[in-house]
Amino acid sequence: MQTSDDAAPQTEAADPRRWRTLVLLGVAQLMLIVDVTVVAIALPEMQADLGLERSGVAWVASSYALVFGGLMLLGGKVADILGPRRVVLAGLSLFVAASLLAGLSGSGEVLVLARVLQGAGAAAMSPAALSVIVRTFTGAELTRALGVWSALGGAGAAVGVLLGGVLTSGPGWQWVFFINVPVGIVLMIGLVRSVRPLPGSGGQVDLAGAALVTASTGALVYGLVAAGDAGWLSASTLIAAVTGLIGYALFGWRIRTAPAPLIEPGVLRRGPVLRGLVLIFVATALMISVFFLGSFALQHLHGFTALETGLSFLPVAVGTILGSTVAGRLLPRWGVRAVSGAGLLIAAAGLTATAAIFSMTVLIVATSVAALGIGAAFVAAAGSMFSAVQPHEAGVASGALSTFHEFGAAAGVSAVSSIAAAALLTPRFGAFAPGYWFAAVVALVACLASLSPGRKAA
Repeated sequence: MQTSDDAAPQTEAADPRRWRTLVLLGVAQLMLIVDVTVVAIALPEMQADLGLERSGVAWVASSYALVFGGLMLLGGKVADILGPRRVVLAGLSLFVAASLLAGLSGSGEVLVLARVLQGAGAAAMSPAALSVIVRTFTGAELTRALGVWSALGGAGAAVGVLLGGVLTSGPGWQWVFFINVPVGIVLMIGLVRSVRPLPGSGGQVDLAGAALVTASTGALVYGLVAAGDAGWLSASTLIAAVTGLIGYALFGWRIRTAPAPLIEPGVLRRGPVLRGLVLIFVATALMISVFFLGSFALQHLHGFTALETGLSFLPVAVGTILGSTVAGRLLPRWGVRAVSGAGLLIAAAGLTATAAIFSMTVLIVATSVAALGIGAAFVAAAGSMFSAVQPHEAGVASGALSTFHEFGAAAGVSAVSSIAAAALLTPRFGAFAPGYWFAAVVALVACLASLSPGRKAA
């Protein structure tokens, strides 16, 4: 079986507990992604209760994503060295403890610290969990497993919006964090029993390389986020972007010269790896754009509450799950190019309809159709990436994939918020359309690019 247009590497023997492991790891990943959006709905209540300044509110919202994105490549490398099972359990433990601290926090400073610790735990657990899946499943089962993983990840944003509205309007904003504690404990008990020990490759972490890629990723994500607020040519955006690009140039030099680099340069030169990174970036940017524009449109134009907005996004979540599931079954027969091309074409069609026929009903239906295609692109991205890496590289490859996921999220929000800036200031039907047209064009261009032949794995 081939998961892309290139041959898949050998993986380890099948585990009889593998499907239970997938469910547990999938729920854990869902919890990490939900934590990105669940907080957004609760921010006004947090600001009032803790007396947060505007900058404090921004840091509560962004510190988790910055640390999560910045540390994932390091987390993946540590999973390769120590074995992914250990890192999954350690990362989940830290995330649960930090969630408890966030719920109990009585000041903005403690809350931001807790969010940073949550991000560190998530950055350790997420790539290690995906590494477990890649090393547990083989052949056609791997593509189905990646479909489930991608479906849960794609639906996480919608679930977060809904859950944030329910908890904030019910027991209070603290419960957007407290809910992670019992769920996390149950998951840890299940994972200890289900995930088999997987050997690490040994070795040491290149601390200089880890520091460079962490700082560079954090700077780039911050720059992309700042671009959405201050503009693409603002000083804060340009300084952060230039700092990140210089840092990545130094990181590129470091991985070519270090005796034990954080990631082998040859991995990043493989065609399927590059294809997977680009696909995950585009798919995430499109998905986040749908939620961002839709949230403003439904609340500002149609007068929906936060809870009603979350409920309206459930069809989008269902579309993502369905698209990912179907793509997971088609990928072994169709290959990455066909699945990604078809998915992005469907996404472009849905976004075009949203831009051209702007109404509440069309928005929900058309973006749900777009989510079908975006879900397929998520699976194609993972399938392409893991068709070209060996088991001992799975952790750092997962970290790279997850890092580009964060880049895509930040870039998507920045791009559409800049293009649809007039709609955000003075909401009206026509002002939202340019954001959807832009997303549709991006999906169509990515579709055409995905159909081009890629280089074989090195």
